[in-house]
Amino acid sequence: MLKTFPVTHPDPGVTRQVLADAPELMVVSVRFEAGASGALHDHPHVQSTYVKSGRFRFSVSGEEIEVGPGDGFVIPSGARHGCVCLEAGELIDSFTPRRDDFL
Repeated sequence: MLKTFPVTHPDPGVTRQVLADAPELMVVSVRFEAGASGALHDHPHVQSTYVKSGRFRFSVSGEEIEVGPGDGFVIPSGARHGCVCLEAGELIDSFTPRRDDFL
């Protein structure tokens, strides 16, 4: 069943929209303006991130990586992570299980 979810603004320069969800999985679009950031945080969900566009510097468990279009990586459950957007872009994040706090 197709559902439409609202666009939210979790941080300055950041918009987020859930694209699809089920109890076991959630897919989310997160758009960033250049210079915007996703604050360091952690959660019990496993997260897979795909860079649809833009450039980002991520910190994951104290290690920094720079990623661009076509790159993807997994953030383990409980890993402290965040990012800074170097060039405006969009991330597609998948979470297992679903992030009920996004609904």
